[in-house]
Amino acid sequence: MIARNVNYVVEYGLRDSYCLLEEIRKGEFMLKLITLALVVTALPITASATQIQDFINKRNCDQVLDKKYYKICYDYNLKAATYVGYRLDGDLVNKVNIKKRPRFYPEKRIPKQYRATSSDYTHTGWDRGHLNSDANEDMSPKSLHSVYTMANIVAMAPAVNRKTWVKAEKYERKVAYKLGEIWVINGIDYSSNPPRIGRNHIAVPSAYWKIIYNNKGFEKCFYYKNDPIRSAKGDKLRNHLIDCSKLKSRHI
Repeated sequence: MIARNVNYVVEYGLRDSYCLLEEIRKGEFMLKLITLALVVTALPITASATQIQDFINKRNCDQVLDKKYYKICYDYNLKAATYVGYRLDGDLVNKVNIKKRPRFYPEKRIPKQYRATSSDYTHTGWDRGHLNSDANEDMSPKSLHSVYTMANIVAMAPAVNRKTWVKAEKYERKVAYKLGEIWVINGIDYSSNPPRIGRNHIAVPSAYWKIIYNNKGFEKCFYYKNDPIRSAKGDKLRNHLIDCSKLKSRHI
């Protein structure tokens, strides 16, 4: 009888010990999870928090155009893009540099009544300004052709297109080459009642901006007013630097 009781105590005492050890292990595991969560939460928000899909999505766009090499957020009322986003590969940005440029063409995936045509810009005083630059995509005939869709074109003041905005485009290619790859979001601002041009009444933007970033902490942002009478004399890239937080909040 005594031996039986001893065995009972030993058996159930060991079982309780195992249970206690298991509970301790679970507690330690949960503590590690909680600690990890606190560390992640405390990490600073960097450029990786910016994503192209934050801007180019069905909520913000009447139509999202995937051009394979980049994406366009298109607005039917404006008959123009509101955002364009793309990745630049540092190994490709200066690889081929095709010299011959294609013709502009209407984007047939957009319903006809909302399309822009090249002739809408003729004799208006506004340039056909690329959002994703042709120099970004001149590594192959297909990629170069993709940026000549009129969905990638907006009305730019000649000085902006040829003298000032182009500096930001050159800068992003330089950064891509240096860092290996970057992502770019180009945004277009319009007034509540924008000027219109052409037979199709294409909206003229009031300003342009650019977010250049990677997933390792690099981030630079630039802002340009679309002023047709402003001189580009003395213009510097640094004149257009802007706090990125002022741009990133616009997708909300």
